[in-house]
Amino acid sequence: MRRILVIGIGAGDPEHITMQAVTALRAVDVFFVLDKGEVKQELVDLRQEILRRYAPDSGYRVVYGRDPDRDRTTDAYVQAVDDWRKRRADVCQEMISTELADGQTGAFLVWGDPTLYDSTLAILDDIAARGFELGIEVIPGISSVSALVARHRVPLNQVGRPVQITTGRRLSEQWPDDVDDVVVMLDARTAFTEHVSQDAEIYWGAYIGTPDEILISGKLSEVAGEIVSARAEARERKGWIMDTYLLRRGAPPASGEAP
Repeated sequence: MRRILVIGIGAGDPEHITMQAVTALRAVDVFFVLDKGEVKQELVDLRQEILRRYAPDSGYRVVYGRDPDRDRTTDAYVQAVDDWRKRRADVCQEMISTELADGQTGAFLVWGDPTLYDSTLAILDDIAARGFELGIEVIPGISSVSALVARHRVPLNQVGRPVQITTGRRLSEQWPDDVDDVVVMLDARTAFTEHVSQDAEIYWGAYIGTPDEILISGKLSEVAGEIVSARAEARERKGWIMDTYLLRRGAPPASGEAP
């Protein structure tokens, strides 16, 4: 059986790597990388730096596959993502079948944490469902959510209150019911601008953990425009952006207390 490790590598700082991940890196024969093109070469470079630091003499190979493009213009979002994942699975299956021998260990280095808004596990499940036998192990990583609140020096939750992690697409539809703390990922539409009437704070970060890190926080109604401008400038300058933010309303009064 071929063994596949899915290793979380953190939000952008090579020092986010855990000791468990370091041990896993040194046991890998072949690393698989989906190349997203020249614009996102920095994402490949970070992976190379991690291997240079933590697995310098382990004799591994690195195999690259071209990451398929996703249709971002269609209104059929779920269908577009499903199609994109299937084409990604085709690429990954080809790499594994041709480059990894039975009994060897391969690995995918996943930005952030592999269990949070990442498609690698779903892709490997797709490959396994096709009858391709794999032994899959997951090594957790520091997520952009954890890194965000750490960099802003705030707790993720308010006392006794829930936190919801959602997407910009969902937030643009509505603020989640019965939740005062909302973490938003994958927001290409700056959905927070649709909620400036809320009495809320925002803790926003882009390229967290990298030399290009940008952090902005404050009352949503006062800093929303600043974030939109900073985000647009950064995306224009680098050609891509990854950002995450926490929206926080004041907790409602406890039962029996006056509002």
